[in-house]
Amino acid sequence: MKMTKKIVVFLISLTLLGNLEAQHLSEKANAFLNTLSPELKSQTLFPLNDAERFNMNFVPKIRSGTTLHHFNDKQKKAAIDLLKASVSKEGYRKTSEIMELEKVLIELENNEHKFPDGSPMRDPLNYHFWIFGNPAADGVWGWKFEGHHISLNFISTDNQIVSSTPSFFGSNPAIADVKRFNRKEVLKLESDLGFRLINSLDEDQLKVAIFSAKAPAEIITGNKRKAESLEQKGILYTALSDSQQKTFMELLNVYIDNYELGFAKTLRNKINDAGTANLTFAWAGSLKPGIGHYYRIQGPMLLIEYDNTQNNANHVHTVVRDLTNDFAEDILREHYEKEHK
Repeated sequence: MKMTKKIVVFLISLTLLGNLEAQHLSEKANAFLNTLSPELKSQTLFPLNDAERFNMNFVPKIRSGTTLHHFNDKQKKAAIDLLKASVSKEGYRKTSEIMELEKVLIELENNEHKFPDGSPMRDPLNYHFWIFGNPAADGVWGWKFEGHHISLNFISTDNQIVSSTPSFFGSNPAIADVKRFNRKEVLKLESDLGFRLINSLDEDQLKVAIFSAKAPAEIITGNKRKAESLEQKGILYTALSDSQQKTFMELLNVYIDNYELGFAKTLRNKINDAGTANLTFAWAGSLKPGIGHYYRIQGPMLLIEYDNTQNNANHVHTVVRDLTNDFAEDILREHYEKEHK
C-alpha cells in the first residue's frame, strides 16, 4: 500500500513538472527574443501562417531563420532553454548528440563539402531557430528548430504544446566508429527494438510483416507538406504474442518519449483512442544490421518510419507524423473557425 502511494505521488509529481515546464514555454520564448538585437529578432520572427513553418527539411541546405552561429553566449543559452522546455530529456539528448555528429562528418569527409556561398556543409552550429506568431501565454504561436538530421515543429495554445509533429531525427553515422565517440549510437533503441521485434516473429508472422525483400532508399513520406497514410501493410498488433506486443509498445514509446511530457501524454491518448488494435508493424529489407532495412508503425492517425540504407546501412532516418494534425493543421483550423465566428 505504501509503495502504491509512493508511485501515485511520483506520477503526480511528473505531471506537475510537465505542466510547469509548459507554463514556462511562452516565458522562455520571450526571454530568448528579448536577448536578440532588432536585426536578429526580425530574422527570427515570422507570421504564424508563413510558408516557412511548413517547410520541413532534414538535409544540409541554406535556410532562413537565425542559427547558433548568430548568437552570443547569453542568446545561445536562452535559445537552448526554449528547446529544452519543448522536448523531453531524451529528446534533447538525441538532439544535442545528433548535432555533435557533424564533428564526425567533418573528420570523415575532411570538411570537403561546402555550400554555394563557401560555408561548410557540416557544422554543429548550423541549426536554425524560427518563432511564428506572438508567443503570448494565452495565445496561439509556434516555433521550429531545424538543421541537418533534425526537424522539430511546435505549436502552443494557452501555454500548452498541442502539436509537435512532424518530428524528424536522423543519425549519420548511425554508429560513430571514430576516436572520441566510442561507437556512439544516437538512435540505438530505435534500431535494437526494431530488430528484436522482427526477429521474434515466427515463419507465418514474417510472411505478413515483411512487405519487400529490399528496403526503400528513403523514408517514403520524405519531407512532404501533407503526410498521407501509406498502404496498410504488415502485421497487426493483435496478431502478436504477449511478449511481442510488449516489444512493440517499447518501440512505440521510444518515439513518443522524445516529446515534452504533456504532449507525449496527449499523443499517447490519441493513439489509444484510435485503437492500438489498428496499429501495424511492417518491415522491408535485411533482418540483420549492416544491410539496408526499413520499418514502419502505422495506424489510423499515426505514421512512424525508420530507414537505414545509406552508407552501407550506417545512416538512419526516422520520422513521426500525425496524419490528422501535422503542423497543428486540425487544431488551427478549429481555432480560426472560432475566431471567424
